[in-house]
Amino acid sequence: MKWLNFTYIAMAGALVADNANAQVTALSARDFLNSIGVCTHIAQGIDNPTNVAACLRYAGIPNIRDDGSTSSATIQGWIYVHNNSGARISLLPINGNIAKTLSVYESLAAAGALLAAEGPNEPNNFPVTYNGVKSSGTNFLPVAWFQRDLYRAVKSDPKLAGIPVFASSEAGGAQPNNCGLQFLTIPPGAGTLLPDGTIFGDYANTHNYVCDHLTNLCDNNAWGAAEPALNGRWDGMWVEYGHTWWGRGYNGYSSNQLRTLPKVTTETGWTTRGENSITEEQQARLFLNLYLAAFKRGWSYTFIYMLRDDPGQGYWGLFHSDYTPKPSATCLHNLTTILADNNSPMARGLHYTIHDEPSTVHDLLLQKSNGTLELIIWGEQVSGSSHVTVNIGESFATVRVYDPMIGTSVTQNLGAVKSVSLDVSDHPLVVEIQN
Repeated sequence: MKWLNFTYIAMAGALVADNANAQVTALSARDFLNSIGVCTHIAQGIDNPTNVAACLRYAGIPNIRDDGSTSSATIQGWIYVHNNSGARISLLPINGNIAKTLSVYESLAAAGALLAAEGPNEPNNFPVTYNGVKSSGTNFLPVAWFQRDLYRAVKSDPKLAGIPVFASSEAGGAQPNNCGLQFLTIPPGAGTLLPDGTIFGDYANTHNYVCDHLTNLCDNNAWGAAEPALNGRWDGMWVEYGHTWWGRGYNGYSSNQLRTLPKVTTETGWTTRGENSITEEQQARLFLNLYLAAFKRGWSYTFIYMLRDDPGQGYWGLFHSDYTPKPSATCLHNLTTILADNNSPMARGLHYTIHDEPSTVHDLLLQKSNGTLELIIWGEQVSGSSHVTVNIGESFATVRVYDPMIGTSVTQNLGAVKSVSLDVSDHPLVVEIQN
């Protein structure tokens, strides 16, 4: 999280309904499932690989993020997690050491366990020492040099072919001097300390916590945090890559560029114990919305902090400290079970409309490889509900409704209908459509 608080700017008119009035091309259900991630602490010796693998299998989580480590036991623990759950890892580097970092990446890549090479974590909170210089509150050049050289090293290593590089989290917004970290590639005429054309990463990387500057849930909580061009209460793309937040700030990408820029969030979440906490039930509903909103708004990967509660790290987890599932893990299990699919589908469209769709109701059309359409309608309304009618354009042989807050069984079996009536409140409903 960043050092500095921001004044929230009201989003009047910004959170408009994403109503689909024309043919909508479905996205792959598998691609959505593959965007789901969670942070673990295996490198710190807090999380046990055997239990982690079991939790990931249960919840249907295919990606983890962890600290860098040269420990052979830790590396084997990550490989065990991959072999026993299929999950791959976005791994932080060894502070200031490119050679050691590459060696660890190569070991994981050889086992098929490496998802991404990630730059330094929050250098505003954890300084980077590189080339004999330590980053500080007045100088981020060591961060920029390291990230530049890490990118070059990964891309020139044939053992890491195809591995993407995530930028250093929070580095763009927190940089006290204009090193250029607000860009993935420094454009011509940027006037930064590093030269034009310097490449830092394939994906922008933020920690847009949904709880940022909030004491309780608000309407459109996840949807607002996932808005790439919003200058609001959440520490999102705008303050990291649009106009940076530290000091007077430095200009980066335009609003339109931010919306299409490849991006990931490697930390987000909300605690269920302590100051400004929410209940476990609220967390479950929010986390489902969070993964959906991020995917809908163009985030390739979303990592929730963290896998399980821990007295030292806090009570942010999807699982309790004994690895038993909290409601957030159970409901995620339900959603990933309902949407489960292992193959990419052929592109298919659906003409659907949501009559008078409120600004707190959102939709995402997914498709499984067998042609089944999964239209997800979710609400981000803190209190009450909205009654909506979904017109699906034609009569399909089978239309079913699922509620992942309840389980994996059908809650409504509607048969051949052209429209579906739903009461939408603060979590997703899945409308399954088959010919």
